[in-house]
Amino acid sequence: MLRQQDVGHRIVVRRIVGIREGRPLFSDALGELVELTETHLTLSTAQGQLRVPVAQVHRAKRVPPTRRPTAAAVVALERAADEAWPAPSRGQLGDWLLRAADGWTGRANSALPIGDPDRPLPAAVDAVERWYAERGQPPIINTPLPLAAPVGAELDARGWAARPPVLVQTAPLPLQPSAASAPPDNAPVARRTPATAGQAGTAVADADAVVELAAAPSAEWLAVAAGRKGGLPEAARHVLTAVGQVRFAHVYVDGTLLAVGRGTVTGQGRWLGLSLIEVLPVARRQGLASRVIHELAAWGMSAGATHAFLQVEQHNTAAVALYQRLGFATHHTYLTRVAPH
Repeated sequence: MLRQQDVGHRIVVRRIVGIREGRPLFSDALGELVELTETHLTLSTAQGQLRVPVAQVHRAKRVPPTRRPTAAAVVALERAADEAWPAPSRGQLGDWLLRAADGWTGRANSALPIGDPDRPLPAAVDAVERWYAERGQPPIINTPLPLAAPVGAELDARGWAARPPVLVQTAPLPLQPSAASAPPDNAPVARRTPATAGQAGTAVADADAVVELAAAPSAEWLAVAAGRKGGLPEAARHVLTAVGQVRFAHVYVDGTLLAVGRGTVTGQGRWLGLSLIEVLPVARRQGLASRVIHELAAWGMSAGATHAFLQVEQHNTAAVALYQRLGFATHHTYLTRVAPH
């Protein structure tokens, strides 16, 4: 049977899906194990996330991985992503990164355990807990999988909770040509303000939807980000703007801001990072998110980037589908782990 050490690895699960003439019916599932509890296991499969009750598992085992990025490639991308989302308060624990931004977003308020913490693993986790306690914040650790699977096992033993899996996805630039003719996006993101009941959508003609890129976000852009992220403290402005190469996408139609996005170039100029791709509820399903991404991709290439990356929660299936149409594939996953109260 599986153990916590298998989290982050590729597994096959034979599960019982029914009974026929008194005999069990089986179905096999293949994917990456992203969560294992006493009651269920969760796989990331080619078809999406699959949650299987332990009571339905006939057998399960680890299988050899498909081609996956090397540990060095995961570390390089995680460091590029850190550059693209820079916390104003920072520290180091050997190679591990410690980050705080007044609680604004998990990424900017978590330790990143990549490399050697220069001490035994239990002592490293103790040091992380002390660092965040000194700042009055809950200890949080982002664990890239399977690279940080040993860290995850230590956190499991301490009773740390896990937030939903996040996919770190990448695509070569330029994006796939077929993306321009992809179906319109319908990728809502958690904590968006819903459209008013009965409110009609805004029809957007192609000629009207011009994507403007600026080196700084407008007040309206910041208001959209605040609505999505639950506020915008001063530390958030640092996270958003303290990057050498950054652009903020605005889509105005008749003077109304309908879509936004953010692009950065980091990782020694290789990586275009995409974040805060947001379409207001009244203008969704009309391809605006795709337009924003393509404009930011063009800017990224002009700045020398050869690949793009983004981070998306695995359960946000609509967004994952949009990014897949644009040519993105999962590079690796991570879990955000939170210390018990």
